[in-house]
Amino acid sequence: MDKERLLAKQLLNDGKKEKALVLLKKTRYQDQLLNKAESQISNLEHMVQDIEFMQIEMKVIEGLKVGNDCLKSMQQMMSIEEVERILDETQESIEYQRQIDELLAGSLTQEDEDAVLAELEAITHEDVALPDIPNEPIPHVSKSAELEPGTEKKEAKSKPNREMLAA
Repeated sequence: MDKERLLAKQLLNDGKKEKALVLLKKTRYQDQLLNKAESQISNLEHMVQDIEFMQIEMKVIEGLKVGNDCLKSMQQMMSIEEVERILDETQESIEYQRQIDELLAGSLTQEDEDAVLAELEAITHEDVALPDIPNEPIPHVSKSAELEPGTEKKEAKSKPNREMLAA
């Protein structure tokens, strides 16, 4: 286009005004065609982007449909009543296992707790006869006594058996 304008200037300098005018009109027409073509290309690019975005939206919608269908089929397989029943059974099983654990662990029942408290009350009022606590000191065993096998039997025979009592 710049070459044609320079050519039109040269034609004007040469005195060929009408040819320069035709050349400028032609240049102007080509410029308008070029602008229209660029506008149409821009519109086409915009349309292609819109089509690609619509395709993505269609895939998303199709995915949502598949997801909804899957959820509906899963909901039909398991009702709320079924879930509540399973949760109740689970809670019952947990309670049953807890009771078994308490029995195995030797934890006291309420009756046992009451009996222990009654015994404690009786002890504090001295209603229960407790065995006498021996006042004799505990003999000290030396290493030499441990080495002599015959001395252990004699000491064991001469001293009465002692039992440990709970305080």
